[in-house]
Amino acid sequence: MQITEHVHAIKIPFQVKADSGTLERFVYAYLICGEKIILVDSGVSSSEKIILDYLEKIGHIASEISLLILTHSHPDHVGSAQSIQRRSGCEIAAHQGEKSWIEDVDLQFKERPVPNFHSLVEGSVQVDHVLKEGDIFDLGGNLNLEVIHTPGHSAGSISLHIPGEGVLITGDAVPLQGDLPIYDDFAESIRSIEKLKAFKDLKVLLVSWDDPQEDDNGYQRMDEALDYLQHIQEVVGKLSPENSTPNLMEFSRLVLKELGLPEAALNPIVVRSFQANLKERSSRV
Repeated sequence: MQITEHVHAIKIPFQVKADSGTLERFVYAYLICGEKIILVDSGVSSSEKIILDYLEKIGHIASEISLLILTHSHPDHVGSAQSIQRRSGCEIAAHQGEKSWIEDVDLQFKERPVPNFHSLVEGSVQVDHVLKEGDIFDLGGNLNLEVIHTPGHSAGSISLHIPGEGVLITGDAVPLQGDLPIYDDFAESIRSIEKLKAFKDLKVLLVSWDDPQEDDNGYQRMDEALDYLQHIQEVVGKLSPENSTPNLMEFSRLVLKELGLPEAALNPIVVRSFQANLKERSSRV
């Protein structure tokens, strides 16, 4: 769907299968069409058909994509990067904190095992441009794209600001209230959302796991994300045993139940999130 004059959102459905059940998910990729075309994120494996069909629908072809920016290295964002690059010849950009996992997906799976990982990711790709806070891409016609480092969900997660259109593309930096809690660093997640809230020209908030939110709804989503993260931290604090280390799987099952989330959500990446909560809690004791 077209969001602004230059920004398009492409919704990509997929499934995450685990022993406890199947989760129906979706993720967004974004096209920024100026004199140059930039694709933000690539969805899961085989998403290139959905993305390139949409590109053709709006009057463009694959070879016009000059750059694929990956907001971070997780499977639903890098999954079809290989095919996109092969079909378009584009270069690939990401933050230094994500580079090793993008360039070696087997290393990513070893260090962060995700259910049915290899069905979600085609394979590794090389990062041509290492991004940092404040980098600006000139897309021509006074259309600029600014890189914002927003760690927490992962160490090298980035968001993208398009000042001329009042657009923030935040990857997975802004969690949805009641959705899967996925982050590596609780305190960094809080700081990143507060950093994004400070942008005063927001007209559209584009979150990978949510439909586009306009005007005040974008700020409301960020407030809800902060409330949700604080609620999770309170639940973890309430359920964590005194003076002992809990069995992480059983503890995570209890936390999910208290949060009202399905048992199918119990997987290593959610357990990793609650570990981050426990680490934050222990650092304050």
